[in-house]
Amino acid sequence: MNTVAVIGGTGVYDPSWLHDPKEKTIETPYGQARITQGHLKTAASQSVVFLNRHGLGHSVPPHRVNYRANVWALKALGVRRAVATAAVGSLNLAMGPGSMVLVDQFLDFTKARPATFFDGSDGQVVHTDMTEPYCQASRQKLQMAGELADVSLIMGGVYVTTEGPRFETAAEIRAYRLLGGDVVGMTAVPEVVLARELGICYTTIAMVTNFGAGISPTLLTHEEVVEVMNANVDRLREVLLRALPQLAEDFSCGCPPPRQAPSN
Repeated sequence: MNTVAVIGGTGVYDPSWLHDPKEKTIETPYGQARITQGHLKTAASQSVVFLNRHGLGHSVPPHRVNYRANVWALKALGVRRAVATAAVGSLNLAMGPGSMVLVDQFLDFTKARPATFFDGSDGQVVHTDMTEPYCQASRQKLQMAGELADVSLIMGGVYVTTEGPRFETAAEIRAYRLLGGDVVGMTAVPEVVLARELGICYTTIAMVTNFGAGISPTLLTHEEVVEVMNANVDRLREVLLRALPQLAEDFSCGCPPPRQAPSN
């Protein structure tokens, strides 16, 4: 079976659902990445890598996450498929707080993040196809796992990625809606891009915690986001526990084959 990874976003910090978890620090050309490696309690043979995107105590804001080190570490550990979780605001009235969305496209409004392994420093120019940035076959596995867990997952949605750490203005939210955005968050890019560059089949379960500015009747707070995530984390974990063994199996998808990053 293949090694799979879970990238935990806001509210998804606890790897206690793993059997015999062991913390490790992985050295990469881009710095250190801390991961927890263990096995599923429901499937002892299934190896899982858990990566807490925001560090201990949510100490790393989204614009300072070392995305390159994190994705490199997953690749170095033999991860073939990764499922990321993310807390998002909604721009779509059909995707209210508590909804889980299996996003299939993104819009990138980040500004100052290292966004590629192939920066040309080694004389190599690489243009990575992003027509389908998220693994469609993996999304289908997750949706079926949701049905078994009696948890509804919305299939498809456009994730608008902003730089953060501030929340968006009401005018920005109006613009993102006009561009076709469904949810807004701060971590999709460059994580999904880096995973695609290394041939890791990558999916995101976006947990809607609130409506965006100008749609929500109240001011937005991080505490509100964490509160909604905490209220729904058990549902999210149940989906993951059912889906990870399926994602570890060999199955065909349209994602590119694994690829090595250039040496730094």
